[in-house]
Amino acid sequence: MRRGSVVTEALHRGHHVTALTRDATRIDEERENIVWKNIDVLDAGSIAAVLPGLDVLISGYQPGNAAADFADTVSRSIADPTVYAAAARALLKALESHPRTRLIVIGGAGSLEVEPGLVRADSDELLHESLGRAGLPREYAAAVRGHRDALNVLRTSNRLWTYFSPAEEIAPGRRTGRFRIGGDQPVLDAAGRSRISSEDAAVALIDEAELPRFVQRRFTIGY
Repeated sequence: MRRGSVVTEALHRGHHVTALTRDATRIDEERENIVWKNIDVLDAGSIAAVLPGLDVLISGYQPGNAAADFADTVSRSIADPTVYAAAARALLKALESHPRTRLIVIGGAGSLEVEPGLVRADSDELLHESLGRAGLPREYAAAVRGHRDALNVLRTSNRLWTYFSPAEEIAPGRRTGRFRIGGDQPVLDAAGRSRISSEDAAVALIDEAELPRFVQRRFTIGY
């Protein structure tokens, strides 16, 4: 999911945004109501330092810079899929000193139940099939399971967390504002596809930030 879509949606609604990145010196930003700060999402102390004044912390962490080099992010995720759970633990640790700050983690769809009790990330056959449709290598299964592990870390916490699994097929498109929300099972369209635009995913995400419905729960989205 594109970070830019989330920032744009939040600014569109009049929110003041603190945008977090590894190196804010690389950002050329001219929009109002946004401040960029440096953060290391694997360091609880670094995260805690930016929490004062924040109502909601949204984490869309991926290794590398997916917007600039998606292939590099894929290779990094395969090389060390444990980073997603590590980031979840660091975020939760940081929130110990700011327990009223809500956390929304943008994760993957591989941990959704395709059948009652059956998660795609737990089945090599189902996972390889979905990766093939997405044009991703089979080795990326490790990263999908890394996202699942991060969700499991959150589920052990009593912090004010929410986990957002966008649809399986997500890509830039139109902001329609018309979609359906689900819980632990994918939301399918009439053709049986789990799909959403990045722009509409951002709408759902900021909706949840403004009016929480899934505290200590996961939710998903689809047309």
